Amino acid sequence: MENSKNTSRRSFLTKSAIAAAGISLFKGFHFNTARAEVYSTPVFNGLLPEGGTFTLPALDYAYTALEPYIDARTMEIHHTKHHQTYVTKLNEALDKAPELKEKSLTDLITNINALPESVRQAVRNHGGGHFNHSMFWKLMSPDAANAKASDELAAAITAKWTSFDNFKAEFSKTATGVFGSGWAWLIVDKERNLSITTTPNQDCPVMDIAATRGRPILGIDVWEHAYYLKHQNKRADYIADFLNVIDWNQVSKWYAEK
Repeated sequence: MENSKNTSRRSFLTKSAIAAAGISLFKGFHFNTARAEVYSTPVFNGLLPEGGTFTLPALDYAYTALEPYIDARTMEIHHTKHHQTYVTKLNEALDKAPELKEKSLTDLITNINALPESVRQAVRNHGGGHFNHSMFWKLMSPDAANAKASDELAAAITAKWTSFDNFKAEFSKTATGVFGSGWAWLIVDKERNLSITTTPNQDCPVMDIAATRGRPILGIDVWEHAYYLKHQNKRADYIADFLNVIDWNQVSKWYAEK
């Protein structure tokens, strides 16, 4: 009994130390493997289930903090309604497959094809929505004006797109061109090459079903609920405003991970 307690305590302390150190969600990901445990490290609140239940992560800033670029009402509805719904629906799906309840979110969505057919689409939709939004909130900051890409990331971007401005233009063009609802991403492949890609709906480049798979370090939500209250149908204006709130310090940290 004592050994069991010691083991549990060591396990708890190990997990706490990892969380406190800010170990990334993406650390240890290998693009040539389907092993789910490579995504087991916690970083965003709610990405590891507590007692089999996922929770909505709190934001690091107030709903008003990204104004005038993203308005407070949109942020509040986006976070408390849309993101919360993905979390709720994901938990409901997992109630139907209790054998999946102890898996991390990344374990689940990197292995969509291995999930039971009865819950596969729900986990894809709502698990993807939970993952994408948890990342989305983290890559924006009210202090974005004081953030900049690391020398390493800036060099990689200019090597690929000639200049940072060219990258922004290409990223904006790609995001504007997403048909219907979806996301545009900046991803890193296993050779550390950068590319811009898109996914439909709530799919993500980490999914084993993604047309272009990679480790996302930047993403923009171009579902209308992300911008309609302020920008109406002017997606391009929303994308231009989004570029003003990107936390390039955070993006650089994700890029630096091997």
